[in-house]
Amino acid sequence: MNKYLPHIFILPEDEADEKLANGFHMEIDQIKQMQVLRIVGGWVKVLECFQSEHIKGMERYHNRFMVLLIDFDRDKDRLERAKKFIPENLKERVFVLGAWSKPEDLTKAGLGHPETVGRKLARECREETSQIWGHDLFRHNASELERLRRHILPILFDK
Repeated sequence: MNKYLPHIFILPEDEADEKLANGFHMEIDQIKQMQVLRIVGGWVKVLECFQSEHIKGMERYHNRFMVLLIDFDRDKDRLERAKKFIPENLKERVFVLGAWSKPEDLTKAGLGHPETVGRKLARECREETSQIWGHDLFRHNASELERLRRHILPILFDK
């Protein structure tokens, strides 16, 4: 990956989030401009890892975007708490996304395995549709999705 060109890092909370991210990754056009990072084991650990390991890199590489992929565990305040970990100067390049409960619930809801759902989410980004993104398990991502589409779609889908 060329760090000087626009690129995206995805920091997943756990193995199920990693599968979701990998599915998304397999579906995109610019696969070399996106990297799924190692899992860190918990939504708070994602935020702590972002602060300790990624802020300096984002300040150095102004074309870097980050997706913090966490489980919301049905917590309506989680997005606002997570955003407090993001410095003001990076807020436009950091996105907090995830399943409303946990990715394992995607299969129970009939959406498919997390990797399959990740592929569907990527297709919807490319096609600018929202069938899966509008599902109860993803609807809470609407504001972040709007920002994501505005900033990241041109990088991943040559739009």
